[in-house]
Amino acid sequence: MYICPTNYLSTYMKHTILSLILLAWGAQAYPQTTENVPSDATFTPPFDFPITFSGNFGEIRANHFHGGLDFKTGGTIGKPVHALAEGYISRIRVTHGSGYVLDVAYNNGYKTINRHLSAFVGDVARRVEDLQYEKESWEVEITPEPGEYPVKAGQVIALSGNTGYSFGPHLHLDMFEADTDDYIDPLPFFKKKVKDNTAPRAEGIMLFPQPGRGVVDGNQKHQAFPLTPKQPITAWGLVGSAIRAYDYMDGVSNRYGVHTVILEVDSVEVFRSVVDRFSEYENRMINSWTYGQYMKSFIEPGNTLRLLKASNTNRGLVTIDEERDYRFLYTLKDVFGNTSKYSFTVRGRKQPLEPLQHREKYFFAWDKVNYLQEPGLNLVVPKGMLYDDAPLNYQVKADSGAVAFTYQLNDKPIPLHASCELRIGLRRKPITDTTKYYVVCVTPRGGKYSVGGKYEDGYMKASIRELGTYTVAIDTIPPEIIPVNKKQWGRTGKIVYRLKDQGAGIASYRGTIDGKYALFGRPNIVKSYWECTLDPKHVKKGGKHIVEFTVTDYCGNETVSRESFIW
Repeated sequence: MYICPTNYLSTYMKHTILSLILLAWGAQAYPQTTENVPSDATFTPPFDFPITFSGNFGEIRANHFHGGLDFKTGGTIGKPVHALAEGYISRIRVTHGSGYVLDVAYNNGYKTINRHLSAFVGDVARRVEDLQYEKESWEVEITPEPGEYPVKAGQVIALSGNTGYSFGPHLHLDMFEADTDDYIDPLPFFKKKVKDNTAPRAEGIMLFPQPGRGVVDGNQKHQAFPLTPKQPITAWGLVGSAIRAYDYMDGVSNRYGVHTVILEVDSVEVFRSVVDRFSEYENRMINSWTYGQYMKSFIEPGNTLRLLKASNTNRGLVTIDEERDYRFLYTLKDVFGNTSKYSFTVRGRKQPLEPLQHREKYFFAWDKVNYLQEPGLNLVVPKGMLYDDAPLNYQVKADSGAVAFTYQLNDKPIPLHASCELRIGLRRKPITDTTKYYVVCVTPRGGKYSVGGKYEDGYMKASIRELGTYTVAIDTIPPEIIPVNKKQWGRTGKIVYRLKDQGAGIASYRGTIDGKYALFGRPNIVKSYWECTLDPKHVKKGGKHIVEFTVTDYCGNETVSRESFIW
């Protein structure tokens, strides 16, 4: 269980009380914002041109919230990124996931992370390059002493880019409250620089009859409905509601996450979500709050996400126990107070409730330690890993030619809050080298991807983050190295490879030019290119050169490519 620091509780209660006051007033007079921005904290924008966004705080992403703001940079890289206030650079990184990254600690109680940069500047740039060659690694990290690299508001600290897991040029800016280390929404600090009169818009609703306790239109499975159903929706028992909606801003086509969602039933509030802060511990709880792009208006019992508030005793679930019409009303708000409302009716009609059918052996309780021990399979799911009870549709699929059975823990993957250890026994060992075995996750559509693993005493041991389908595979095939536009290397001053691996995945790589270390990296992991920009400081210009590139996968299979070029 997450335990809030004492100093945070005090701050959070103050924020909550003020927010409730503002919201109560706003029920009669809107638009207005629910945000509470400290009056003593001010920031200048990271760019000196008009700011627009391709993504906002809290957007629904796979297994996490979008933690910051994505600033547009006009489709280009190399825009000067400015410090937001007085402070100092606290961390410098180059990573495959986020590219060039710069952390800044500000004197006003906040911290930021600038991601997907194209380059650092000044002494920082030189220090990073020196360390990359010293460590012979593209990925490096530096933690300067506080005050070693001081910054002032408006000072250029880096250049914007498109590095890491990025689908186009932009600046991703995370902001944290220093005292709590919570992610917070940066947008309220820049509201005066942004014009927005466009309210969020809904696209559909979904109802979740609770297993064994509710039914919707004669069915006990969740169902999606249009905003204006052609036929009345009928229900009985305990039902949860969800809505798919997006926010929009003036003058751009992007869609964003919705800041505030309020659900009322018969004019009484039952649920509210306000996406203004979350902790790293809470990040993965998005899997409990959302179903695809639908935001649930109820809270699963193991979900402690603070941005969710239920006003009734059923965690936001609605009891339909009278044969009458129940009026559901959704209110959607953005940071600027722009508001929209959507209503629909659920007609109470008595319908048979089938008791929950499950095999006790394969029933995981959210509030207990759960064990699954079968021939060739061991799994322990500690307490706190599940957000709700999980009746498992467990199956074993046997293949006489396979090195292990395929174990379906559940037919539809159930997210876990953190990694749990899975052990799968090997039925046979066609090869003696156990480093060539790895655990595979099989998707509902039949796709496969590696989750790694290590051999130990007849079992493959791996960490998993969802209750899905798993088996064991063998990888003895070395990665493939494909030169890209080799004839252009000398002209462009850039060596480019594309790598392929059909099994366990790329683990490491290393390049040399004329026998000396060459700085290869994967600047943008979406493109799957490994590149080396030729530098006269490290490669003598004007002649023929030999480049050697070595790639190793997670099962130890290695490929070496040797090519010549003139530069």
